This record gives sequence, structure tokens and C-alpha cells, in this order.
Amino acid sequence: MKRLLLSALLLLVALLGLAAYYLADKQPLRDGRLRMPGLQATVEVRYDERGVPHIRAQNDADLYRALGFVHAQDRLFQMEMLRRLANGELAEVFGAALLDTDRLFRTLRLRQHARQYVARSDQQSPAFLALQAYLEGVNHYQASRPAPLEFDLLGLEPRPFSAEDSLAIAGYMAYSFAAALRSEPLLTHIRDQLGAAYLAPFMENTASSAALPLTEGDWHDLQQLASLSLNSLAQSGLPQFEGSNAWAIAGTHTASGKPLLAGDPHIRFAAPAVWYEAHLSSPGLELYGHFQALNPHALLGFNQRFAWSITMFQNDDLDLIAERRNPDNPLQVWHAGRWVDLQVEQETILVKDAAPHRLTLYRSPNGPLINAALPNPQGDTPLAMWWAFLESDNPLLDAFYQLNRADSLPRAEAAAALIGAPGLNLVWASADGDIAWWAAAHLPRRPAGVDPAFILDASRGEARKDGFLPFSANPQEVNPPRGYVLSANQAPQDVAVPGYYNLADRAAQLDRQLRQPGVRWDLQNSQALQLDSASGYPQRVLASLLDTLRATASADEQALVEELARWDGSHTLDSRAAVLFNQLLYQLTREILHDELGDAFFDNLLQTRVIDSALPRLLADPLSPWWDRRDTASRETPPEIIVRAWRASLAHLDAQLGPRSDWQWGQAHRLSHPHPLGVKAPLSWLFNVGPFPAPGGHETPNNLSHKLGPAPWPVVYGPSTRRLIDLADSHTALGINPLGQTGVRFDRHYRDQASDYLEGRYQPMHSSPQAIRQHSRGLLLLEPAAP
Repeated sequence: MKRLLLSALLLLVALLGLAAYYLADKQPLRDGRLRMPGLQATVEVRYDERGVPHIRAQNDADLYRALGFVHAQDRLFQMEMLRRLANGELAEVFGAALLDTDRLFRTLRLRQHARQYVARSDQQSPAFLALQAYLEGVNHYQASRPAPLEFDLLGLEPRPFSAEDSLAIAGYMAYSFAAALRSEPLLTHIRDQLGAAYLAPFMENTASSAALPLTEGDWHDLQQLASLSLNSLAQSGLPQFEGSNAWAIAGTHTASGKPLLAGDPHIRFAAPAVWYEAHLSSPGLELYGHFQALNPHALLGFNQRFAWSITMFQNDDLDLIAERRNPDNPLQVWHAGRWVDLQVEQETILVKDAAPHRLTLYRSPNGPLINAALPNPQGDTPLAMWWAFLESDNPLLDAFYQLNRADSLPRAEAAAALIGAPGLNLVWASADGDIAWWAAAHLPRRPAGVDPAFILDASRGEARKDGFLPFSANPQEVNPPRGYVLSANQAPQDVAVPGYYNLADRAAQLDRQLRQPGVRWDLQNSQALQLDSASGYPQRVLASLLDTLRATASADEQALVEELARWDGSHTLDSRAAVLFNQLLYQLTREILHDELGDAFFDNLLQTRVIDSALPRLLADPLSPWWDRRDTASRETPPEIIVRAWRASLAHLDAQLGPRSDWQWGQAHRLSHPHPLGVKAPLSWLFNVGPFPAPGGHETPNNLSHKLGPAPWPVVYGPSTRRLIDLADSHTALGINPLGQTGVRFDRHYRDQASDYLEGRYQPMHSSPQAIRQHSRGLLLLEPAAP
């Protein structure tokens, strides 16, 4: 027995030793020397205490090769997953569960568009040469170093990354901004199936085109399309772009006398986090940047001369179009006064442990037919998708290459003018004293009277486009007299641009603080502004409810009602009012809207921005037909529905959260960082991070947002980084990552910033030579390959 036990112990020790050796071999190299082909001179890479590389090279080509190498060693699996998502290749790895997602992305034609983009690009331009050098660095890492743990678990065979992959991922980013696939089927259903009175809460102007001649099968397909567009990204465990905050304050309103820039893009949480930080230095470039997978040009950045951040513009740059099919030839549609042939292509999607899936794609003159994205289409109407990303000259590589070097107001504006899709708000500031905001997008000219919030009718000419507006017509501000520019996904004020904008409450909450007289903004009080967890939205909603609740609440419920009445809208961890309000908001929405919409459209509604603006208008209108429930013979009144929602809210919270004295926002509102392999145990325990109690909430400045639904509320998206840069001395810049710099499991930087992020702490973003040397924790020298 002793010998058996000893043998078992020795075997266990040996296995643990092998596992430790195996995992150690997968870890990033942050010290030592490596030979790298293509380099002209040695590149120095210093790593700081957060694992951020500070790369110093003697020329730009070497700089970008080194960036590709270090980016790949921290994020290679993320690169692989984003490539597969954009190209519609996830089912090859994960099986039939991801087939719907692949079908959607093949239908979007991202990889075909990327191939055409690369073919027509000037491949000797500085932006493209930088991309090629960067990809050489990525591919050298993949070819010369051990594959990530995830590759081994999935049995992935490494294959080189290409410029087409980089551009396809840019298409995925643009698609994740586009709300039309989620909102247009819903709004068209309300208009055509329920009527103008039902549409009124959702649209300030309900005048619109005549109803579409759609069949029951067509409406089924539209429901499925809206659901697919919502679920495709969530199921992949990859980040999705949602919204953002950014502002720039002129030196007349700052303590330092120079502009101050703040930014926190809002993106779906995932492991690893979306941004990769790197500091680049060469004779031609000095930049501390935040990078995305397979892109060598920073989307966020700063140096001593300038800084910028981005938010979503949320302009409507995607139209769904109902085509008229030729009854005598199903491969023709009516266009420009005649029948025209559809373009037809065949695709094959490889599926793990199953037969390949054959997919037929069609394209009309208005764009790809998205019916092919549906697993079982039942309708007869071809639905085309016109999308500015596919239909306009959109030199994103050149735009961000130039923006990375935009050290003057004219150069920044010229870079912004190149951005076509996705629509971005570019907030920029310089040490020279300038601040600016540009709505960067190619805005289509649509026919007069056409409302792109609905599905358009091609047979009535609604789908026609007469080119794009000039950039000078876009909303923008340069050095405004009030002393700051602010973008929080709100609708532009002076120029009407169709879009799917967020509530104005978040922008209003920030604006109230920024316009306070006498305040001198610095890095400290700016932190409080970014971390503000309050919103004026609850008070707007509760104004229509409190009288009814006070009149009908029982004695033991009166204290809860008065707590809501006194509440300032702050979603702090200990707030009980935040718990009660968010549950009541959902319950009201369900009681009022579900019976008319049904399960599919109701669930889609909960995940769109239109519900946020509709609810206050609906609650303030006691005559709206939405109040009457279709499943009862009597006609309900608003007080009856409000009381019903209140009682149901309390019952649900009692069941979910226990004693009312224990109801706290941090108990019910929690943040997790899901990994693509973390869908099920035991890999969820290995790769996912969280859950953690989370402050903030939907449409607060600290926008740790959740889906409108019943408690508890998993946080879906939020600030993907927080950055503060004072242009008096950008070496003092502060930032934070929601999780960590690397995506390599068991590395010390996999999750080392998660607690600081949730607790509102910031870390220095080192950019001075002295600070880099002082905080250096490793020195990696990349040297030219031996001759």
C-alpha cells in the first residue's frame, strides 16, 4: 500500500511538473533577446508594471513589426477569434451552435468586401506598409512561438494573418455599431401591424410611408432577423461596440491652462478586454495608443502635442429594403423601371463534427439579400441591406494612420473627413489650445420624405441614394465659446441626422457638471465625472408614477415609495432604490407592451435604444392604447397597470433577493468578463473572470449597463477603458483597463486591473523616458535575424 501511495504521489508530482512546464512555455516573453526576420536594427521593448510594452525603434517599419510581435504574444487567440467571427468561420471550431452567426457574417459580405478593399488599395502607401510590417510581426510570433492554450484545447492549426483579415475585422466593428437590423423590423411591425397610435411613443413624428405588403412569413423572418442580429455577437463571447463618453475642455476652464481630454468608449465586456495598450517611439512617431486586434493604427491615443478619443455617432447608415420580386422569375427584382438579375454566389461553411453547410448568397442593386442569414426563412419578400460601410469609399487605414500623427487642427480635421463608416464622434485636443468635435461619417442623401427608421420599399423608390453629403455638412464644433465639447451618443442639436441615438440624460448629466461656473478641471475632479453613477432618467420616469404609488401602496410599502421619491438616481453599490426602480421599469414595460408584441419582438425591444426614449412618453400619455391589455375583456387604466407592475416587482425581488432590508444594487448588479471558451464549466472556471458587484447602470456616466429585464442584472457593457490626459503635461496621463493587458491565462496581467477598475482607481500611462525606465519590469530586445 505504501509503495502504491508513493507511486501515485510521484506520478501526481510528475504530472503537475509537466503541466507547469507546459503552461510556462505559453507565457509572454518580457525579458531577453530574440531574433526576428525583417528587422533593420534592434528594437527595444520595455514592459511596465501593468504589462504595457514601450517600443523604441530606429524606423517605422521595425516599430510596427515589433508591435505586431508583442501584440500577438499577448492577444493571439483574440485575433484568431475576431478573424473567424468576421469571416464567418466560427462553426469550424465550435460546431453547429455557431452556424447561425457564421451564416449572418457570410451574408454581410465582410470578407468579400475586405478582399476588394485590399485589391484597390495603394499598397505602397504609408498606412498599408505599416499594416504589412505589423502583420509580419504577428505572423512571425505565431510561426516561432508556442501556440496559446486555447489553440491546443480547440485543436486549431495556426495559419498566417492577412490584410484581408484586418479589414474584415474592421467590418465587424462597423456592424456592431449598426442598430438598424435590430430596430427597423420592430418599428415597421408596430407601424404596419398595430398602427400610428401605437407608434406615437416611439417616434416624435409618426408621419411615415404606407405599410409594406408583407406576409405572415415575412414578419416571422423579420422577427428572426432582429433576434439573430442581437444574439450573434453575444454568443461568440467577443466584444461589441455600444456607446461612449468623451469630452475636451479648453485651457480657460482647466487648472493647468491647457486643454484636458477625457474618454471612455463603452464596449461589451469580454476576456481578454478589447484594448491593447502600447507606447510607440521612433524618429517618425511618438504615441501612446490603444489598439484593436490586427490593427497597427491606434483608435485612441495621445502624446505631448495632442490627444483624441472616439464615441459612436450612431447615425443610421444601414437600410433594410423590401424588394419586389418578379413573379415569373424569382432571380429578378424590380429596379430603376425594369427587372434586373440578382447576383448569385455559393459559399461553404465548415462545421465541426458535421457536414459542411452550403449557403447561397444573393445581391440586388441595393445590396446583399439578408434572407440568406436566416436558418429557415418563411417569407416571400427579398430583403436587401444597403450599408454605407459596403457602399462608400471608406479609407479607414489611412484615416487612423493620419490621426495617429494629427498634431494640428487641420491635420485632425483632414483625418476625420476620411472616416465613412462606422460613424464616429471624434473628440480632439491639442497642446496649442484647440479643442474640437467632428461627427465623422459619410451621410447618405436619401429621397425627401423617406424615414430610414423603417424598412424601405424599393418599388416606391424609397431605397434610392443620391450620393453622400460633403464632410462640411456633418455636425461639428471647433473651439466653442462655452469652453468644452462633449459627446455621449446623444443626437446632434443643430443638424438633423437620422440615427439611433442614446438618451440625452447621460450627456445632460455630464453637461450639468462641465458648465458649472468657476470650476477648474484637472485629473482629480475629472475622475469623479467619469465615475458618476447618477442619471436624471429615473426622476423623469417616476414623475408619472409616484402619485399612483403613494395612493395605492400598503403601509409597509410607503417607505419604499418615499425612498424612490427622494432618490437622486445614483446607482451606488448600497442603493436599494436602484434595485427597486430597475425592476419596476422592466415590469412596467412588460405589463404595457408584451401582450401586443409577443415574445420575439418584445425581447428585441428590450435590447434596443428606442425603448429608453419611448417609456417616459408612454407613461406620460394616459390615453395611449398600449395601456389596455389584449388578454382581458375590460379596458385597463394606467393606475391599474402601474399597481400591477409594482406588486409584481416586489414579489420578484422578494423571491430573488430575500429580505427587503438586504436589497442592494451591488447584490443584484454584477460584472463578469466572459471568454469565448467560457460558455460551460469547467472552462468557465478557468477563463472567465467574475462576477463582481458593480456600481453604475444603464445610461449613467459610469455606464456599466445591463439589459432591461428582471433582477438580477448581469452587466453587459461599459467603459472599456477610462483615460484622462492633461495637455499641459501628457506624461501625467491616467488610465485603466477593465481586466488586464494580456489574454494569456496564468499570466500575472490577465486580470490584475479588475479590482482597480471597479473601485474607480486609475493607473499612470507612462510615456516619458524617465518614467518608463523607472517602472520597467522587463526588457525584451528584438534583433535582426543573422545574415
